[in-house]
Amino acid sequence: MRRLRLPAFFHAPLSLGRRARLYLALALLVLVFVPLIVAGSRWRHGGRIDLTSDHLYTLTPGTLQIVSSLKRPLRLTLYFSEHATRDLPRLRSYEQRVSEMLQEMVARAHGRIRLRIIDPVPYSDDEASALGSGLTPVNGGSNGERVFFGLVGSVMYTDGDTGDERAAEKSLSIPFFDLSREAFLEYDLAKLVYELNQVKKPSIGVISSLQVNGNAALNEQPWAVMQQLAQLFDVKMLAADKLEKIDDRLKVVLLIDPKQLSADAQYAIDQYVLRGGHLVVFVDPDAELDSTFPAGDSGAPASHGSDLPRLFAAWGVSYSPDKVVLDRSRALQIELGGNSFNHPAMLGLGDQELNRSDAVTASLQRINVSTIGCFDLTPTARTRLIPLLQSSADAEVVPTQRVLDASGDPTQLLQNYKPDNAHYVLAARLRGTFDSAFPERAGEKGHLAHSAPNSEVVLVADTDLLSDRLWVEQQTVLGQTMMRVFANNGDFVTNLVDNLSGSSALLSIRGRAASQRPFTRVEALRNVADQKFLQKERELEQELADTRRRLDELQPAKDDNSSTVTAEQRREIEQFRQRQLVINKQLREVQHQLNAEIDALGLRLKVINIVLVPGLVVLFGLLYGWRRSRRSRQSR
Repeated sequence: MRRLRLPAFFHAPLSLGRRARLYLALALLVLVFVPLIVAGSRWRHGGRIDLTSDHLYTLTPGTLQIVSSLKRPLRLTLYFSEHATRDLPRLRSYEQRVSEMLQEMVARAHGRIRLRIIDPVPYSDDEASALGSGLTPVNGGSNGERVFFGLVGSVMYTDGDTGDERAAEKSLSIPFFDLSREAFLEYDLAKLVYELNQVKKPSIGVISSLQVNGNAALNEQPWAVMQQLAQLFDVKMLAADKLEKIDDRLKVVLLIDPKQLSADAQYAIDQYVLRGGHLVVFVDPDAELDSTFPAGDSGAPASHGSDLPRLFAAWGVSYSPDKVVLDRSRALQIELGGNSFNHPAMLGLGDQELNRSDAVTASLQRINVSTIGCFDLTPTARTRLIPLLQSSADAEVVPTQRVLDASGDPTQLLQNYKPDNAHYVLAARLRGTFDSAFPERAGEKGHLAHSAPNSEVVLVADTDLLSDRLWVEQQTVLGQTMMRVFANNGDFVTNLVDNLSGSSALLSIRGRAASQRPFTRVEALRNVADQKFLQKERELEQELADTRRRLDELQPAKDDNSSTVTAEQRREIEQFRQRQLVINKQLREVQHQLNAEIDALGLRLKVINIVLVPGLVVLFGLLYGWRRSRRSRQSR
C-alpha cells in the first residue's frame, strides 16, 4: 500500500523546537487577547479599588441612589479649556478628578447618563455653546485666553417620528468649578443630576407675620428674597390663623417671625417636623420691619420680638427674644443724621463666621444681619446644634431694650463694652430626635410622639437678613431697574431651601477632603526652618537695638560742635556690621540646609519609586522563575 506524502511545509511546525513553539503561542495570545482587552476597556467598566485615605473616588450611597434611580436619560457636557490651561497644573488636576467622578456616575447610571468632554477653543461654535449654556469663563489662561471649566446638564427625549434623542428644554449648569468648593464636588454633581430628574419645581410653604410677599393694595413688590425663591420653587403662602395641617408635599416650610401662633398652628408645625418635614425658623429679638402698632389705648410700644417657646422647649433649644448679640469687631458702618457710625448690633459676617464645612455657607462671602439673637441647647436636650453662622469671640450679649434705647446713638452700645470671649450661635442646623410639644394630643388620629432619628430643623435668630436693605439695592441703568447685590443674604436663604428640598439621598452627601494633598514631610521641614529664621531675626533685632543704645550712650563723648564720629563709635558700628554679615550668612545656610533636606527627601522618593520598587519586583520574578525551573529539572 502506497503512503501519501505531505508537502514539507506541513511538517515544519512539527520540527520546531520547544522554544519556537513557545514564541508562536505567545504571538497567538497577543493577537487574540490584545483586541479583547481593548474592546473590553472600551465597552465594559472594569472594577477598581479606591485606595485613597478618604475614598475620594468612591461614590457615597446617596449619590448611588440618585444616579441608579434616574427616570429620564440625561446628557452631561463638561467644558474644559485644555489648551488654555496648559500652564495651570492645579486646575488640570482638578479637571481630572471632576471627569473621573462624572465617569463613575455614568458607569453607575445603567446607560441613563451620557457624558461629553469638550474643549471650547476661542471663536469656535463650542465656545458660543458654552456661553449660551450659562458657563462663566475666567481670565488667566495661557496667552491671555479665557478658561472654561463648567458642566451643562440637559434632559434627553426621544423623537417619536425619527427615534433620535434630542436635548429637552430643561437645562442646568455649574458655571465654573471653583477650587474652594472641591470638598462639595460630589454634592454639586449629584444635586445637578437630581434636579434634572425632577419633573416640576419643588413646592415650599411660607408662614410669615411680615409682609414678605408685598402688598398689592399698596403696590408693594415682594421682597427680593421671595422673588428669588419664586424663580426656583413653587412658593405657597400659608395663613397662620387658618393652619391646622401642613401638606407633606411641601418640601420645605419657612416660618418667618412667628408671633401669637394658635395652638392648632403650632401643632401642625410640630407634626410636620415629626413626619420628616424640613422646617426653617426665623425668629428675631427685634424685627425692624415689623409694622405692628401699639395695642389698645395704653400707648405702650408693641413688641417686635418673636419666639417659638413651646416648640423650642420640646426640641431642647434655649433662645430669648430679650437678648441681642453685639460684636464690635464685625460692626457695619451706617449713616445716621449725617454722621457715620459703626453699629455693633448690625453685623457683617465674613469668612471667619461662616461654616466652611457646610454646603449652604461654604461658598458665601458675606452675610449682613441686624439685632440678631443667639441659640443654645438646654441641659436636657437630645439634639445637637451645628452652627451655620457664629459671632466672633469679641461679642457681647445685651438686653434688647438697651439696643432699642440706643437707636438714635449707636455709640452708646460701646460704653462699658465687655466681650464675653465666646462664639455665639446665630444660625444653625438642629439635628436629633424631636419630641412632640403636644403630648396631651396623643389620642388624636395620626399623632406622632417622636420623630425619626437624625431629623433636622434649621434655626436663624434674625428676620432682618431677609429684608432688601441688608443685601440688595435697586439701581436704574439705561431706564431699566436692576438689582445690585452687595451681600449673600439671598444666596444663603436660597441655598438653605435648595439643600433641604432635595431628597434624603442628596442630604446624606457630606463634604469630603480635598484631593490636593500637601507634602506633610516637606511642610514639617519648612516649619522647622521658619522657626530657625524667626530665632535669627530676633537675634538680629536685639543686637540692632543694643547697638543703637550703645551709640546713644557714646553720644555725650562727642564735642557739642563736632560732627565727626569717634573711634569708639566706628568700632561699635563696624562690629555690628560684621555681626550682621555673620547672621545673614547663617540665614542663608539655614535656607540652603532646608533646600538640601527637601532635595534629599525627593531623591530618596525617586530612588524608592524608580529603583527600589522595580528592583524588588524584578528580583521576585527572577526568584520565582528560578524556583520553577529548578522544580522542572527535578521532576524530569
